Amino acid sequence: MPRFGDVLKMIGEFGAFQKFLVLLLCIPSFLTPFHMFGQMFISVNDVPHYCNTSWIQAISPNLTFQQRLNLTIPKRTDDSLDECSRFTPVDLDIETIMKYGLNSTQTCEQGWVYPTMKVPTLVTEFDLVCDRRDLCDISQSIFMGGLLAGSLIFSSLSDRAGSRMSILVALFIMAFFGCIISLASHFYVYIALRFIVGTALAGISISVATLSSEWVGPSYRPQALIIIHCANALGQMALAGIAYFVPDWRLFQITVSAPAFLVFFYSWVLPSSARWLITKKKMKEAKDSLLRAAAANNRVISEDLAPERKVPSKCILDLFKKSYLRNMTLIMAWIWFVDSLVYYEVSFHVGDFGLNIYLTQLIFGAVEIPSRILSIFLLQWIGRKKCQSTWLVLGGIVCVMISVLPKEYPLIVTVLAVIGKSSMAAAFSTTYLFSAEIFPTVVRQFGLGFCSTFARVAGILAPLLGILAKYHLAIPMFTCGSLALIAGILCFFLPETCNKDLQDLIAEPEPDPDPDPDPDPDPAPAPAPAPAPVQE
Repeated sequence: MPRFGDVLKMIGEFGAFQKFLVLLLCIPSFLTPFHMFGQMFISVNDVPHYCNTSWIQAISPNLTFQQRLNLTIPKRTDDSLDECSRFTPVDLDIETIMKYGLNSTQTCEQGWVYPTMKVPTLVTEFDLVCDRRDLCDISQSIFMGGLLAGSLIFSSLSDRAGSRMSILVALFIMAFFGCIISLASHFYVYIALRFIVGTALAGISISVATLSSEWVGPSYRPQALIIIHCANALGQMALAGIAYFVPDWRLFQITVSAPAFLVFFYSWVLPSSARWLITKKKMKEAKDSLLRAAAANNRVISEDLAPERKVPSKCILDLFKKSYLRNMTLIMAWIWFVDSLVYYEVSFHVGDFGLNIYLTQLIFGAVEIPSRILSIFLLQWIGRKKCQSTWLVLGGIVCVMISVLPKEYPLIVTVLAVIGKSSMAAAFSTTYLFSAEIFPTVVRQFGLGFCSTFARVAGILAPLLGILAKYHLAIPMFTCGSLALIAGILCFFLPETCNKDLQDLIAEPEPDPDPDPDPDPDPAPAPAPAPAPVQE
């Protein structure tokens, strides 16, 4: 029986079928940044706010707003009005108050007013200021906790039902609960619904990477995955425009969620993975998928060419039964953790670098495209692990530089942050590709789900790490830079997978000399040693 890699060459490694698949997978990748980073724009918390002091209007209704503030809000040492306290209400006439003033202060027991805000935001509607200010970062951590839960749920669902079904379910969850968020009447309800949306985003990211890698040939796999990730960068750029023109947070939530109802269209056109069907012994469906792909690519193959193989059932524990696979899994999990921590730490604090938040977000999205495209050539030129290490080390160096650079230079800090984010974006693309190639098909979903779990833990920690800046501004960036440098070194303990067919079964590893990134395109297949199973 032919190997799946041989069959894939016969039907076409990157023909019209695969190109259409990549185009389909670009759409959910384009939509996910709206939910991942959207809260940064609807929860901008540097708006002017003051305690509600409407009590004085009952004493003197003719006072102007500024007069009310001057009489009822204490001043700081720099002569500005305090935003988090007010004078205690008294039962005196206005002449006495104006003559003698007020002394006793208290917290904002009746809420706040926001004189410059004309449309509702999360901050103004749920009073996320003063001692409630950290709730924005905490809610973002809980949202990333949803991605953690989604990694566990959808890795199992993908193994049982396939990547196609996982994408369809995740898109529906993202669309439905994303729209329901706009109806939230309490901030804790908002957090709970965002948690559910986070689970869907994890399902999309894992399943998209798996489905694309299993249909595309080895030499075209980097292009396919990075094109999908470039769609994600375009989504980040579009987010800046949507957030600017739709400032009302409830309308914004509907605007960014409704397009995901494309799930009903996807249910007709999105194909299943033939590799996955074979591992699940669904041979008829696998043959049908291969024949449709061959027809779309104007190739003709015999039905007998579809590979048949009895594949033993596997579970996540199989990742740790063989020492080489266990070591690869743990190193890759650490790389995912660092990728996620640094990428989201920079992304979630886009407004902290001193320039306009919308412009910075637009730049952040735009610079990811050239760095990801450059990865296509680097992945083939220097191989997977060297490329992975290069991006991690570059990102680590930039983060360390940001941590020691004074904040009085916002332009320089922003430029460094842009370089750091673009390098970590390229590292993330490499990580998805590298992971999909390292893990055998029978445990690929488990491997990606396990590593993605570490990435989601890092995503939870990223907003909380930013809170530590109140103790010292250098802590978040220095921590990120140090961890990225360590991850860059660990990359060299991984095997190289450049221009190799995906491995379907768990087998003993072959010696890993650093391969020529451009080997003979048609090498003679080496006979498989018995009794070890054939690697594909």
